[in-house]
Amino acid sequence: MSPALLIEQILNGLQFGVMLFLMAAGLTLIFGVMGLINLAHGSLYMIGAFACATVAAATGSFWLGLAASLAAAAAAGALVELLVIRRLYDRDHLDQVLATFALILIFSEGARWLFGSFPLYLDIPPLLAGAVELPGGLLYPLYRLAIIGVGIAVAAGLYLLIARTRLGMRIRAGESDREMIAALGIDIRTLYTVVFALGAALAGLAGALVGALQSVQVGMGEPVLILAFVVIVIGGIGSIKGALVGALLVGLIDTLGRFLLPKFFALFLGASDGATVGAALASMLIYLVMAVILAVRPKGLFAMTA
Repeated sequence: MSPALLIEQILNGLQFGVMLFLMAAGLTLIFGVMGLINLAHGSLYMIGAFACATVAAATGSFWLGLAASLAAAAAAGALVELLVIRRLYDRDHLDQVLATFALILIFSEGARWLFGSFPLYLDIPPLLAGAVELPGGLLYPLYRLAIIGVGIAVAAGLYLLIARTRLGMRIRAGESDREMIAALGIDIRTLYTVVFALGAALAGLAGALVGALQSVQVGMGEPVLILAFVVIVIGGIGSIKGALVGALLVGLIDTLGRFLLPKFFALFLGASDGATVGAALASMLIYLVMAVILAVRPKGLFAMTA
């Protein structure tokens, strides 16, 4: 195995982790501030991907499609919060799970009705097409490097938003004591809508960016949602820092595990059996890591303290 191939897989893991961060950041914000388990977060990811693919096909501009993905996901998130989620804050988590699971079915069937069952395809913009040569002679797709850059920029932006702005102060206060900030005269309903729309926009952005790497299709958000929940459990619920570290950890472990474990077991079991055993263990690896982390730190790596 060449060093260049290993570096390529590490970069793939970073890109996958950044995509998971965009999903998990919104999810952990929503749960941390609102105490809501939102299973429909993956549907907002799907909405962003479909909006980007549709607008890009109609206009020929990926960038207009990207803007549309943010607007469509944020609008859908705000609408869902106003019409459905607002009625669930005082209900237990089981009611929240059932209601947001129903939203998954509604969004999936709605997308199938609007776009059909066949996948859509989104082209990488010409500005980001091709590959760049990294040290060591490795050629790596420019678009994947751009995704990593976008993730870093979003992480920095979220840090500044939460740590340095009035809205961020209210978000942090809402995570600690939502009853107190309501008593101080802050419109908690508006804050909830803004947080939900922000989380939805991040999910839509992730869907749009990934849509150019894979097909855009109904149900594409559910597998990613499972991994996003793993990320926030590992990182600590309500922590943006935890979401970033957890996402990068999951992305690297999953990518390198699927790449290295079949090769490792092939040394002892042969190519065919080694590939089978390695692939099976690789699919379980992130859950084993999550179990180990929770055994040591039950509230996650960067649990929010009240």
